[in-house]
Amino acid sequence: MSQVESPLADLVARLRTGDAAAAAELVRRYETAIRVAVRSRLTDPALRRQFDSVDVCQSVLASFFVRLSAGQFDLDKPEDLIGLLVRMAQNKLVSRVRFHGRERRDVRREAADGDARLERLTAGSDPERVAAGRELLAAVRAELTDEERMIADHRGAGRSWGEVAEQMGGTPDARRKQFDRALDRVTIRLGIDEEDADG
Repeated sequence: MSQVESPLADLVARLRTGDAAAAAELVRRYETAIRVAVRSRLTDPALRRQFDSVDVCQSVLASFFVRLSAGQFDLDKPEDLIGLLVRMAQNKLVSRVRFHGRERRDVRREAADGDARLERLTAGSDPERVAAGRELLAAVRAELTDEERMIADHRGAGRSWGEVAEQMGGTPDARRKQFDRALDRVTIRLGIDEEDADG
């Protein structure tokens, strides 16, 4: 391989600053794993016609870049990152299938609507621009409460969940869960993620 890969900690730190080169490196390293995970779930020919692994992959990466930039994830090893991205892809696909099955929606029209929402937020659908675009992260931060933004600021400064709890009160687990719920709410509201059909 001609390109030198950054250690994961360095890659994650660069991604948190919106570094487009780091985003391109992450996509190069991990896009195939996400697409394989999605295709492995698409055993029904009808689903294969309705859901494109490329679209799901780009949606996963958009959500991942937003959540990582906001300070949600702790990633120590490449296996952690691969596992996270694959789980996100599988969850996103299951959620889309349930939603469209229950609602009997026209999948192509719904997918186009979702793509249009993301396009408006990012001014471009490719993962590098999603990662580099400050507009998307600003939109997410604008939807957070003051307390949730404070958690994001602590996490963005590199503080652990234990340190966040020390500064703000509560337990590390409670603060982590609070922030997870906040990002779930905001990413659904902004059209970055889908709401689970069972939710």
